[in-house]
Amino acid sequence: MKTGSRLADMRAMTPEQLDDEVLKLKKERFNLRFQQATGQLSDAARVRVVRRDVARAKTVAAQKRAHAQKKD
Repeated sequence: MKTGSRLADMRAMTPEQLDDEVLKLKKERFNLRFQQATGQLSDAARVRVVRRDVARAKTVAAQKRAHAQKKD
């Protein structure tokens, strides 16, 4: 999946859905790091992709919350 489509999907989510997505991605990141430590990781680039997706989701959620605050 390309970055643009992941970002578009994230922008379509509510802040609560983004919080759930961050939690899911953090669990995946933990599992990937555990696999890496034990030598079982087959796709090392996935660690970086997941880390960046966490940052993207947090950024979009913060933007949505800031926009909601401005409206109120």
